[in-house]
Amino acid sequence: MTKEVEVAPHHSGKDYHDPPPAPLIDAEELTKWSFYRALIAEFVATLLFLYVTVLTVIGYKSTTDPNLDADQCGGVGILGIAWAFGGMIFVLVYCTAGISGGHINPAVTFGLFLARKVSLIRAIMYMVAQCLGAICGVGLVKAFQSSYYNRYGGGANTLAEGYNKGTGLGAEIISTFVLVYTVFSATDPKRNARDSHVPVLAPLPIGFAVFMVHLATIPITGTGINPARSFGAAVIYNDEKAWDDHWLFWVGPFLGAAAAAFYHQFVLRAWAAKALGSFRSNA
Repeated sequence: MTKEVEVAPHHSGKDYHDPPPAPLIDAEELTKWSFYRALIAEFVATLLFLYVTVLTVIGYKSTTDPNLDADQCGGVGILGIAWAFGGMIFVLVYCTAGISGGHINPAVTFGLFLARKVSLIRAIMYMVAQCLGAICGVGLVKAFQSSYYNRYGGGANTLAEGYNKGTGLGAEIISTFVLVYTVFSATDPKRNARDSHVPVLAPLPIGFAVFMVHLATIPITGTGINPARSFGAAVIYNDEKAWDDHWLFWVGPFLGAAAAAFYHQFVLRAWAAKALGSFRSNA
């Protein structure tokens, strides 16, 4: 008798596939309803994010106003404000991840663009939708709480007294790096392929990252890390101090996002080495 020998199927050793890089300019996107649906999702999500969070900030300041003989230990406190920002990001990323990717932040969109996860057209339109949503969200807060809104700073990001602009810029860079690095790690296709529960839980670490960096930087800049959030509040409040410091909340987050994209793609995922190896194997 001959003994049958089973030949094991050949495995490449790679149990996941990286999605192909997005084209730099994809005009075909403009003809698809899914693209405009994603823009609407980003607009609405950022609107809701700003409405809830700015209202929380103003509510806290109103309940601790010493001029009103308010209880200085009352209100939600800095911890509650941080929870409001982190919790809303968790909820909104969970709700919109399957539609638009759940960016809700121009810095996140910028980092994903640098990593070739989205096209230039989609990145620009996302940022426009996010900024418009932020303006509308803060506008609703002012409409519903006009007296409190003007009295307590409109939730606008400004550099706190005692800190120089270099410190504020550094705080925004590091905080945004933490956020965008978490986004890359939570949505990594390599991790998603090996841990089936990761895609479901991805919004949780992202929300916690927002929560943690707010605890650290609220006393310094009020925590921007989201240019749309800072822009919407600055437009509606329209205060000279808010506009003087406003560049910090674009330059810092974009630099932090770029650093996170470089670190994750080129260092942790060795993007450049893989590209060079593929080039050599095809030569």
